[in-house]
Amino acid sequence: MPSHGSITKAGKVRSQTPKIEAKPKRSPVPRIRNRFNFEKRVITVGQQVV
Repeated sequence: MPSHGSITKAGKVRSQTPKIEAKPKRSPVPRIRNRFNFEKRVITVGQQVV
């Protein structure tokens, strides 16, 4: 079974790409997150039924 390119070229582009640090992910405060999930789950679905 033929391969797609040689093994010596594996990872060439990824190794040449400059490393960019990831932005720190901040999740909202649990109380606010729970309120948002409640509104998404209960309030908006309840309005669609009416």
